[in-house]
Amino acid sequence: MNYLEFEKPLAEIEGKAEELRAMARTNDGMDVEKEAVALDKKAAQMLGDLYKALTPWQKCQVARHPDRPHCKDYVDALFTEFTPLAGDRNFADDHAVIGGLARFEDQPVMVIGHEKGNDTKSRIERNFGMARPEGYRKAFRLMDLAHRFGLPVITLVDTQGAYPGKGAEERGQSEAIARSTAKCLEIGVPLVSVVIGEGGSGGAVAFATANKVLMLEHSIYSVISPEGCASILWRDAEKMREAAEALRLTAQDLLKLGVIDQIIAEPRGGAQRDRDATIAAVGKAISGMLKELRGKKPEKLVKDRRQKFLDMGSKGLAA
Repeated sequence: MNYLEFEKPLAEIEGKAEELRAMARTNDGMDVEKEAVALDKKAAQMLGDLYKALTPWQKCQVARHPDRPHCKDYVDALFTEFTPLAGDRNFADDHAVIGGLARFEDQPVMVIGHEKGNDTKSRIERNFGMARPEGYRKAFRLMDLAHRFGLPVITLVDTQGAYPGKGAEERGQSEAIARSTAKCLEIGVPLVSVVIGEGGSGGAVAFATANKVLMLEHSIYSVISPEGCASILWRDAEKMREAAEALRLTAQDLLKLGVIDQIIAEPRGGAQRDRDATIAAVGKAISGMLKELRGKKPEKLVKDRRQKFLDMGSKGLAA
């Protein structure tokens, strides 16, 4: 288990319980289960207390936890007959974006998402989930394909933002993001998006301009990262805690503002502590949203989606 900075007291207690059990395994005459169980109870209480009152910055840390399930984990668990489709038919295939045809609850769909990778090699290959222009052009192509064949689109968002490198800018990063966002608004099929970790900047909006936007309880969604915001406003990245507070990037804040439609509850201690339960909860939420959108005419889906974004923020402002 990888512990976050604010979880260090919890790590000590859980570590002590494991030490006691390890000693008992090597010494048959030692009975420490009573003490270990007491430590387990204390750790469970502390875990509940910690995650009951997370600050926005702590939520950022949880959203970035390396052990959270990533896009590929959801695709493998929730979809069958997944057939990846590669390339943007223009420059290259971007491994930070995975997408293709699949079945969700036996219904043909198009699934697209950011993939960060889960070890050093795969993270480098996936560019840490930061898509280049060809990634957004691939998403554009797959959404257009889904539109033509009448397939619902499901997107899984998990990126700190689009890749800001020189090559990406030379190949039209902003134009690619804009075209992907515009395509989200044009397709006449149900579009459901789930922020499963980080939803950063235009790199997230290009996938999440959807009929229904869902967020995991401890995920984040913002125009910029707290560190980037702090660097611009205060010229000090160490003020990221203040920036996280000001950005209102938590799922709870965004639901109040009308930016998202539903919060998906995470297991106690975050998605990283029970990956299977988290994936199952996301699958159930997607299923519910697709049922809600099923049967709507293409014109209605497009109109509702556009109106949703025109109205964005008015719910929170009125309150």
